[in-house]
Amino acid sequence: MQRTQLAIIGGGLVGASLALILQAGARERGWRIVLIEPFAPGDSYQPSYDARSSALSFGSRQIYERLGLWQQISQRAEPITQIHVSDRGRFGSARLTAVEEGVPALGYVTENAWLGQCLWHALDPEVVSWRCPAEVRRMEAIGDGYRLTLDDDSQLDCDLAVLADGGRSGLREQLGIGVRSSSYGQTALIANVSPFEAHRGQAFERFTNSGPLALLPLPENRCALVWTRDGSDAQRLREMPDSAFLAELQDAFGYRLGAFRQVGVRYGYPLSLIEAEEQIRPHLVVLGNAAHSLHPIAGQGFNLSLRDAQALGDRLLQEDARPGSFAVLQRYLDGQRLDQQMTVGFSDRVTRLFSNAQPLLATGRNLGLLGLDLLPPAKRWFARQAMGLGARPV
Repeated sequence: MQRTQLAIIGGGLVGASLALILQAGARERGWRIVLIEPFAPGDSYQPSYDARSSALSFGSRQIYERLGLWQQISQRAEPITQIHVSDRGRFGSARLTAVEEGVPALGYVTENAWLGQCLWHALDPEVVSWRCPAEVRRMEAIGDGYRLTLDDDSQLDCDLAVLADGGRSGLREQLGIGVRSSSYGQTALIANVSPFEAHRGQAFERFTNSGPLALLPLPENRCALVWTRDGSDAQRLREMPDSAFLAELQDAFGYRLGAFRQVGVRYGYPLSLIEAEEQIRPHLVVLGNAAHSLHPIAGQGFNLSLRDAQALGDRLLQEDARPGSFAVLQRYLDGQRLDQQMTVGFSDRVTRLFSNAQPLLATGRNLGLLGLDLLPPAKRWFARQAMGLGARPV
């Protein structure tokens, strides 16, 4: 029977980030970390027009700088220098700029495959070992930790199990951890598009009666599109020819970047706000999308999960206790509760407000956008939320 101090179930961006956050301290303490992941990481980064991407807040940049990884990530991270927020067909709008906020960029957009490569190559195999490809079939609480049974029937005991296996976590269900789920009745249509004009680091959040639309800058003058529609309409948009799709997108977005000239593969993801009813148990932490899955339009989901991982890693390394102590895990969660509540609430309220076609609400949010652009304190608050700094001292 093998035993390790920490087993991270899910070696994606959140799980690998947590392993890197813990790596130096684990080396000093003689801890071993095992990452269990069903999909083997590629040996090298391969550029792709259709690569999925993530928006990293300025706060996430600060975390990766602390880990010594940002210089590498930034080689293929497109800075967001401006965010333009508008409501289709109405006069209200707001513009956030990095210059006004005194930061080099409000955020950054990078391909998930590139970020993954940077993380995986930074992990020290003397401290972090991989079980990959491998899946955990069963988790059993034992007196001083958890016993994991893998798909090859091998078993691994650990002081602390971190469940970071995604929003549809079967292990979360197996453990009897309930979720609070609220459907948005929408599907996120995800694709990369190329505009005729240079995006110049601009990100756009455009709200329409049929759902919000975000366009984020990527390298090579591509843009990452997140277009929220109801399920049947999203399916129609996925299946239509490229030229017809671009024409409909043009009508919804306008010509702020000129004509759209190319679109890649389109993907659709049904959207719900999902929160685990328990994020900690003795010797167990639920992390990432398994803990909270947010609407992607505000770009807050991964950034919140990264802040959770940073807070968890800091707490484990600050305490003079074995990983898995419930008191230690409770202090971690207490410390993150405000950030989680603010970020989830901000994302949910913005999504629901700007997805509602009721005329009175539409007028109110239009005036709100106008006021946001005219009132510096309100604009500052909104910008800090967007940059992932909302729960930190000014």
